[in-house]
Amino acid sequence: MFRDKFWWSVVLTVPTLVWSPMIQQWFGFHAPSFPGSRYIPAIFGTILFFYGGMVFLWGAVGEIKSRLPGMMTLISLAIIVAFGFSLAVTFGVPGMDLWWELSTLITIMILGHWIEMRSISQAQGALKELAKLVPDTALRLVGDKTEEVPVTDLREGDVILIRPGSSIPADGVVFEGTSAVNEAMITGESRPVEKKSGDKVIAGTVNGSGSLRVKVTGVGEHTALAGIMRLVAQAQNSRSRAQALADRAAFFLTVVAIVSAVITLVAWLLVGATPAFAIERVVTVLVIACPHALGLAIPLVIAISTTLGARAGLLVRNRRGLEEARNLNAVFFDKTGTLTRGEFRVVDVTPAPGVSADDALKLAASIEQDSEHTIAQGVVKSAKERRLSLSRPEQFQAIPGQGVQAVVEGRSLMIGGPSLLRRLGIELQPELREALERATRRAQTAVTLVEGQAALAVLAVADAIREEAHEAVRRLYEQGIQVIMITGDAKAVADAVAKELGIETVFAEVLPEQKASKIEEVKRTGKRVAMVGDGVNDAPALLTADVGIAIGAGTDVAVEAGDIVLVRSDPRDVPRIITLSKATYRKMVQNLWWAAGYNIAAIPLAAGVLAPWGIVLNPAVGAILMSFSTVVVALNAQLLRRLTL
Repeated sequence: MFRDKFWWSVVLTVPTLVWSPMIQQWFGFHAPSFPGSRYIPAIFGTILFFYGGMVFLWGAVGEIKSRLPGMMTLISLAIIVAFGFSLAVTFGVPGMDLWWELSTLITIMILGHWIEMRSISQAQGALKELAKLVPDTALRLVGDKTEEVPVTDLREGDVILIRPGSSIPADGVVFEGTSAVNEAMITGESRPVEKKSGDKVIAGTVNGSGSLRVKVTGVGEHTALAGIMRLVAQAQNSRSRAQALADRAAFFLTVVAIVSAVITLVAWLLVGATPAFAIERVVTVLVIACPHALGLAIPLVIAISTTLGARAGLLVRNRRGLEEARNLNAVFFDKTGTLTRGEFRVVDVTPAPGVSADDALKLAASIEQDSEHTIAQGVVKSAKERRLSLSRPEQFQAIPGQGVQAVVEGRSLMIGGPSLLRRLGIELQPELREALERATRRAQTAVTLVEGQAALAVLAVADAIREEAHEAVRRLYEQGIQVIMITGDAKAVADAVAKELGIETVFAEVLPEQKASKIEEVKRTGKRVAMVGDGVNDAPALLTADVGIAIGAGTDVAVEAGDIVLVRSDPRDVPRIITLSKATYRKMVQNLWWAAGYNIAAIPLAAGVLAPWGIVLNPAVGAILMSFSTVVVALNAQLLRRLTL
């Protein structure tokens, strides 16, 4: 709208300038003269007042109704004063009209608004880009046939074909086929994620070279992508303390500008200036004081920082949470599912002499394939993550309370705990006995791989620490932030994890309902605290902390308790949040100082304090300077895009 209005305003302004006596005098030319030609500035200026100026007048009405006069009120006062005075001069009142100043003022104001709206629109483009990720059509399988249907026609339970290189149109579960899927645009994970039968896929991600058949589990508003879009929109609309400060500053600036305009008018009339000159000073004061830059300073930074966060997998639900993150000096981590995977893995393999660790893990996992026990499944997953090729077990048999046995590659093998060793009467070799005792000290589960009467290896199984957790803890300590682990697990388990990660403060054996009180306890020492948890049993703690950071578990972004959601469940995103918070606040402060400081210096200049030395600004120049301050603020905010998280 502002773009169209700007170009039409330019068209209407040209005749006003060409037939303006002052412009003709300045540039030494004479416009064509004909009956009524002297009224051309008045005619085109009036049309422009109602065409281009009406948007500002309606905006002023809204501000006055809400009792929050701001930039629209100032612009409206300036153009109303200029229009009324020029109209009076045209109909015979002594003085010099301001038609060309009015026309150029409105045109430049519209240009400033166009630039502002375009900048904000570009910053909020994250939502549009997210929406573009989902294709318009999908290939639905009906019996043996494939039909192309609009995505809006898909329903839960439908089976769709995902061809190589195509975008996935809906959330679902793979039931046939294997492929690597690029999920970077949703989770921020740079490497393609392998997908096979039983794995979830997310709408908007891009399939690799394989073909997948997927059963739809979520469409439209029920997809993970839609949840992310809701959080991005909510973050861009949420208000921060800095925004409230900017709004108050804009209000007071409006009051100051109006008072300054009145003083300017009275002062110039008292010293004998002509009414035309006095009113021109008033219009210039009102124009140059318009808090466009102040109004743009915070919203644009908010929009850009929200977009940066979303692209990095940091979804901001509450702007105040991100703003507060810069002041953090303590971060609580829930252990399970946050610093650890939340599922069993083999964390240590100690083989007997002559046996390799990979061979021992391969044999153990081959035996455990047919077991449903969580520890057994942890052994199998560990082997698969190391890309070990497993053999099919034969004559599989569970030994109640002791372990399992099977024939693998022609070898009769058993795997189990200490009770199995006691039953078989096996004495462990020193290195294996030490591995068993080490696992016990760390509160880990130890299982032994046995062939005949010989122990082949001891495997320590535990809730595996995320590889990213080490770097996350290190970076937080480098930022001067205390790291605290809080968990319901036994103290021995918690201490073992904390020792490996280098965390000095641990609260163990804490019930979910007690976590909030622990956070309150630390807050009473004067620290600003963040809580990182899964958003379910940690909800009270997330709400109690100064900043609640919820783990989104990849696709589960509908977390209501946290201020910020980590889509990737990567603890390294916590120091990234703090980096983004500090950079965002720094840009806000820079913009506020520029906008407010500019107005403080410009108002006296517009009022004419330098007129005795021949320096006088007309309204159009004032509008240019005002627009320049807006552009500077917009460009400074855009520099935030260069931030590396």
